[in-house]
Amino acid sequence: MSPLFRIYLIRGLVAIAWAVGFSAVSGSLTALSVVLLIVYPLVDVVASLLDAREDPGTPARMLQIFNTALSALAALALGLAALGGVGAVLFAFGVWAIVSGIAQFSVAIRRRGTDLGRQWPMLIAGALSVIAGATYLPAALGDAPALTMLVVYTAAGGIFFVLQAASLAWRQRRHTAQV
Repeated sequence: MSPLFRIYLIRGLVAIAWAVGFSAVSGSLTALSVVLLIVYPLVDVVASLLDAREDPGTPARMLQIFNTALSALAALALGLAALGGVGAVLFAFGVWAIVSGIAQFSVAIRRRGTDLGRQWPMLIAGALSVIAGATYLPAALGDAPALTMLVVYTAAGGIFFVLQAASLAWRQRRHTAQV
């Protein structure tokens, strides 16, 4: 299997596992929930760096490097936002979701083609990230912001990464069978 397959699969499974773990502590800001909030974008940092390494000299690589820096800043922002409460965390997560969703969508557009497929799971995930992030902003400013909103977002994102990995595996098997 290709390195990109492994990156997508592991990234997806980690996101799903994170969502399951975070669902147990998302009722309030505790030391554990804050650590998990900081870890989530750091997983994205590692995945984006590995992804960028597999895509040298392309416009998609530059977006992955941008996403790496963005996710590192998001980890810092989420840690600092935790000092301000649930609303501040949700707002910071929302901003990150919007910008990283745009980057993810852009990477998927640039990767569409015969080798990597049409990238539908990544296109949908990027668009949904923007939409979800946009819903977090008013929720963060509302009367009862809740971290539980992040569980569905991260689980869905993980599922889309797993689907993209499955798509890559299917394409590779189909190509191998034709040769």
